[in-house]
Parts: sequence; C-alpha cells; structure tokens
Amino acid sequence: MDVGLVAFSLLATFFAAAFTVPAGFGLATMITPIVFLWLEPHEAIAVVGIVHGSHNAWKLKVLRSSVDYDAVRRYGWAMVVGALIGAGLNSSIQAEPLLLIVGVALVVLPLLTISEKWTNYRLPEAEDRIGGFGSGFFGGLTGHQGALRAMFLQKRLPDKAEYAATAAVLALVVDMTRIPVYVALEGWQILEAGWLILGLVLAAIFGVQLGKRWLKKWKSERIRKGILVAIVLSGILYIREALIALEFL
Repeated sequence: MDVGLVAFSLLATFFAAAFTVPAGFGLATMITPIVFLWLEPHEAIAVVGIVHGSHNAWKLKVLRSSVDYDAVRRYGWAMVVGALIGAGLNSSIQAEPLLLIVGVALVVLPLLTISEKWTNYRLPEAEDRIGGFGSGFFGGLTGHQGALRAMFLQKRLPDKAEYAATAAVLALVVDMTRIPVYVALEGWQILEAGWLILGLVLAAIFGVQLGKRWLKKWKSERIRKGILVAIVLSGILYIREALIALEFL
C-alpha cells in the first residue's frame, strides 16, 4: 500500500469536506478523482456515495437548526424518484461511457448553476420539481448532484446557514435513496473497499467541524466560485480520459 497516496486521499477528503460546508455542494466532485485512483468507476461512484451520505448526515447534525423544511418538501420527493432511476441505470452502463457522462455533467452543471446570474431570471417555483428530479437523477447515475441542486436552491435561500443546512438534507435524501441500490448491485466490490470507506468517512466528518468554522467566517460566494472552477476542470479531465479509453483520442 502506498502510504503517500493514503495520506493524500485522507487530507484531500478532509479539506474538500470542509470547503463544501459553506459552499453547499462539491464533495462528490472533488473526491471522485481521488477514489478513481483506487477503484473502477462503478465501484468508485458507490463508495463516493457512502462517504457523501456520511458527510451530509454529520453536516445535518451540526447545522440542523437552520434547515428550511418547506424547501425540503418542495424538492425531496422528486429527488427520490430521480435518484432511484439514476442509480438503477448506473450499473447498466459500461465504465468508459459512464466516465464520459460524469465529465460532461461536471462541465455543464456548473454553467447551469451560474446561468441565473447572467440572465437575472428567477426560476419559477414550479421548476423546483424539475430541479429536484434532475439533481436526484444525476446523483444516482454519476454521483454528482450538487451543481444542479444549487442552481435552484441558492436563490431560494439567501441566508448562508439555511442554504448549507437545507442542501445537506436534500443531498442526504438522494444518498439514502441511491446507496441501497449501489449496495444491491455492487455489494461485494464495495465490501472489499471497506478500509477505504472508513478512512474517507472519518476524514469527511472531521472536515465538517472545520467547515462549520469557515461557514461563520468566510463569504460563501467566493468558495462556490472556486469549487465551480475545480468542477469544470475535473470534468474536462474526465472527458479526455474517457475519450482516450474509447479510442477517440
């Protein structure tokens, strides 16, 4: 076992978990490249889902007093439906196309997140269900749900604590929906990665504690911009890797 790689994986997950507390999204995107160093795409997405769910559960514990339950009700049911469909399709798609789908999602979804700032158009409430379904679907299929959710949620909840807490609940809704599907379809492979899951989960939980301090001190807008840039760059790298594997490059 490469000790340096283990240390890098744990530290990167710790800081990613901290950054995504005020940002409200981005953990799966930032740690997926790390887990890809250890596992194949199907198993990696399942492991990231477990780490992501643990992170959101702990984040909810820390921020539970700030949750906007009206927003949870608007989005939640559509996210569950989308997550079930997306997670079910996850294991029926070959690894290379899945990597390509992940990459395209990472490039497109951040652009959707900032599109409201370009147009000054506030999405109508009815579209929340579409956003919820899309977020759940992409979360189940590729593991990346946050950018699409943030596009709809951040305008609804300008208070940074309410936004972060409610985003954690909604992300957990998707995680609790998709993780059982992953376990049912990829069970043995996930069990073999138990040591990796444990280490990353602990790193993510400790990261939440640091992130709570940053939530009080930092401007969330700056953090979200940084994460969006990282997301797009990761997506470009995924697309390139998938095209090479599919022999298009």
